[in-house]
Amino acid sequence: MDIATRVYNHKWKIDPIVRSLIDTDFYKLLMCQSVFRNKPDTQVSFSLINRSIKVPLADLIDEGELREQLDHIRTLTLSRGESTWLRGNTFYGKRQMFRPDFMEWFEGLRLPPYHLERKGDQYELTFEGSWPEVMLWEIPALAVLMELRSRAVLNRLDRFEIQVLYARAMTKVWEKIERLRKIDGLSIADFGTRRRHSFLWQDWCVQAMSEGLGDKFTGTSNCKIAMRRELEAIGTNAHELPMVYSALANSDQELAQAPYDVLSDWRDEHEGNLRIILPDTYGTKGFLDHAPDWLNQWTGIRIDSGDPATAAEIAINWWKERGEDPSQKRVIFSDGLDVEKIIELHAKFSDRVNVSFGWGTLLTNDFRGLVPNDGLAPFSLVCKAVSANGRPTVKLSDNPVKAMGPKDEIERYKRVFGVGEQERVRVIV
Repeated sequence: MDIATRVYNHKWKIDPIVRSLIDTDFYKLLMCQSVFRNKPDTQVSFSLINRSIKVPLADLIDEGELREQLDHIRTLTLSRGESTWLRGNTFYGKRQMFRPDFMEWFEGLRLPPYHLERKGDQYELTFEGSWPEVMLWEIPALAVLMELRSRAVLNRLDRFEIQVLYARAMTKVWEKIERLRKIDGLSIADFGTRRRHSFLWQDWCVQAMSEGLGDKFTGTSNCKIAMRRELEAIGTNAHELPMVYSALANSDQELAQAPYDVLSDWRDEHEGNLRIILPDTYGTKGFLDHAPDWLNQWTGIRIDSGDPATAAEIAINWWKERGEDPSQKRVIFSDGLDVEKIIELHAKFSDRVNVSFGWGTLLTNDFRGLVPNDGLAPFSLVCKAVSANGRPTVKLSDNPVKAMGPKDEIERYKRVFGVGEQERVRVIV
C-alpha cells in the first residue's frame, strides 16, 4: 500500500476515517460489556477537551467535513465477520470473552446523536445518553478530529512533498524500533488509536512493530487492526469506570468506596492478565493504602500519570508490604512514552517486576520536525465522561495538570481521598 498516494487522494474524494465500530480500543469493549451488565441505565455525558489550546481545531478543520465524518460513524454497524471474530476469538486465553446478550445488543447498535458547536477557535463536541451507547463515541470521535487535523496540514503539500514526508516518518519509526529491538525481555504493545495520525498510519506502524520486534511486540489496542493483522487485542480498563461510579455516590463514604466497587464488578467477569489495577484516578498512594486485601492477588498495575518511576516504586513497595512477591507481578507503563523513557524504565525495573509498555501517541503520531512550524506535532486531545445522572465527574490523577471537574468537587474529592500536594508534570501528549 502506498500511503502517500492514498493521503494525496484525500483531496479528491470523501474518504471515511472510521469505517468500523471495532476501529476502537479493546478496553472500550471490555468496559462496555461491564457497564452493560452493571450500570446500563446510567445517563452519561461525554465532552471533547483540547488540553493543547494553542491548536485551533475550529480554524483548521471545516465544520461541514467534521459533521460528514461523524454522521458516517452513526451509519456503522458490526459486520458479520466482526461479530464472528468477537464472539469466537480467544482473548487473553479466554474464549467467548463477550457474552451472548452483550453481543446481541452490540450487533444492533448504532451510535446515538452528537452535539457540535463552534466556540471561538475550538469545537464543543458532546455526546449524551445511556452509558453503554455514548461511551463508544470516545475513540472514533478522537480519531476523526486527529486525522482531520492531519489532513488539513497535508492538504497544503503536493504529491512529492507527501511522499518525502512519509518516507522520513517511516524512517523515524523504524529507527525507534531498531533501538527497542536491542532490549532483552521487552514486552510492548501499540496503544496509539486515540491520538493517531491516521488509521493507515497506525496500521503501518503496527505492521512495522510486528515485523521489527517479533515476539517482543505483544499486540495492539485497536480491535480492527488486531482482527485484520491476526494479532492479540490488548487492553483492560480505564479511568472512565471509577469516574462515573464515583459521580453516582450519594455520600462521602460511598465515594471513598466507589473505585473499589468498580474493580469488584470487574473481578466478577475477568481473571488473570485482565486483572490489572489502574490506581491513579484519585491518587495512587491513597488508593493502594486503602485497597481491600483481595486486590493484593491481582496480576498487576498500570501506571498512567505522574512520574512513572515513582509510581512503580509505590506499587512494588505496596506488594511487598502486603506479602506479595513483586517479581511475580506486572507493571504496565502507558503515559507519554517514547524510546528513551522505555529504555530507561525497562533498565530500572525489569529485574524487580515484570515490565510491559503500552506505547501510544509517539508511536502512531510522531511527525515532530517533519513539516514547517511543527504543524503535525501531536497534541493532547481527550474525550471524557463529564457527568453521570446529572452529577459532575472528577479526575484527580497523580498529575494535577490532568485533573478535571468543577473546582469545588475537586477539593471535595481531594479531601475524601486524602490527596495532598502533587507534583506538576508536563503533559507530553
